[in-house]
Amino acid sequence: MPRRLLLLLLVGCVVAAAALQADEDVRGATKSLARRLRLAPHLTLEERLAEVGPRSRARWSARFAAAGAPRPPGRVVLLALKEERRLEVYAGPRDAPDAALRLAARFAVRGASGGPGPKSRSGDRQLPEGVYACEGLNPNSIRHVSLRVGYPNAEDRAAAADAGVSRLGGDVMIHGGSGSIGCLAVGDEAAEDLFTLAADVGVGAVEIVIAPCDLRVRDAPPLPADAPPRTADLWRTLRLRMASLGAVA
Repeated sequence: MPRRLLLLLLVGCVVAAAALQADEDVRGATKSLARRLRLAPHLTLEERLAEVGPRSRARWSARFAAAGAPRPPGRVVLLALKEERRLEVYAGPRDAPDAALRLAARFAVRGASGGPGPKSRSGDRQLPEGVYACEGLNPNSIRHVSLRVGYPNAEDRAAAADAGVSRLGGDVMIHGGSGSIGCLAVGDEAAEDLFTLAADVGVGAVEIVIAPCDLRVRDAPPLPADAPPRTADLWRTLRLRMASLGAVA
């Protein structure tokens, strides 16, 4: 056999062996993750709150005292700012107007994807923008604990119908960890605090506002070239909604 052909065969064998090993490594990692998920305890909401609630409530008690908010509050607004990568928590009595809510906490957004502009379809990797309900709590999230954002809302569905879009996506969460695609990652401790707060006041008393930036103190960003037609109107609505919470230094 010619020496050059033998060398090529040897190189091919080495490459094939490496590829098989890499594939085996991937399969092994996948099996390991699946095994960890199977072995992870499935906790009820009450069990998770028993685990994380005491330390979270102690932190909230100090924050509410400093902010002059009731402990626990009857109403909460979570304001997420994409550009600033910040989530602000406003709290007050259940029937209090927006102006009576107090800024109780700020958390850093550690992971999010996309840019300014609303989410308009499944797979666009955009974090939604708008005013949303909190739809539930997940004590067994793969990202520690999480709150479900009520996307799509009625405005999202109407805009999708006008655009002929049938798949809007969903499963938008505020969760722990530091990475996210289409959701908000705020770190495990902040996620515990938001999870506990929402459980204590009731998810129906939690409102989630997501904006491209802090429209109270800065102009809206330039409209992206592919922004849905409703984007400018949405940002004007968000500016008014945020202004009712008051300017923040």
